[in-house]
Amino acid sequence: MAQHTVIVGGTAGIGLAAARQLAAEGHRVTVVGRDAERMKQAVAEIGGEGTQGRVASTGDRPALDALFAELGSLDNLVVTAPGTGAPGPLAELDLDALEEAFRTKFIGLAHTIQAALPYLAEDQGSITVVSAASAQQALPGTAGLAAVNGAVETLVPTLALELAPIRVNCVSPGVVDTAWWNRVVPPEQRAAVLDSFVAGTPVGRVGKPEDIADVIALLVRNRFVTGIVVPVEGGARLKP
Repeated sequence: MAQHTVIVGGTAGIGLAAARQLAAEGHRVTVVGRDAERMKQAVAEIGGEGTQGRVASTGDRPALDALFAELGSLDNLVVTAPGTGAPGPLAELDLDALEEAFRTKFIGLAHTIQAALPYLAEDQGSITVVSAASAQQALPGTAGLAAVNGAVETLVPTLALELAPIRVNCVSPGVVDTAWWNRVVPPEQRAAVLDSFVAGTPVGRVGKPEDIADVIALLVRNRFVTGIVVPVEGGARLKP
């Protein structure tokens, strides 16, 4: 029987790429997003037998509870929802924006996991979450982003023990060309900003959503891996 995998944040970017890959590997995929029209487009793009979509926000706990009650049993939960973000040096950062970033990413993740747990397979279930390389790289101007994503990453090993034998893992992407950048840089500057990161990666390019999706699929698939954070950032951590 096909595994049922729910991808929260699965209607765009990394989540959509992960949904496409897992559906291609035979999973019965449910993508969850906040926008109904984008959800419909994602389901059509993913294809695959049993692919479906639902509208819900990680900030709406009653909606999450109702969603997972409706879906019933699932084998894998993938949470890729990026939150609002809070770029900029701490000295200049709007702390209300930082609080919102924690609420939309970390607290939203916690609500999603709590809502899904009663329905997640206890023997071979898995949870895979997405942080960001800012948590580990000490880049000036990313203090808020580092704090939020660091909270996600430090949750993973403890949660893996609390929920065992359910597996809990994290993927930590570097710079990836997704629509997230539209939130933090003007459209006319986006290409130049992304190009500026290329010199800092030994692989000589920024990431694609498919690069991250490939590792998400691996962590979903491999039943002997739990409690880890996998950096997928083109070797950027190796550059001084």
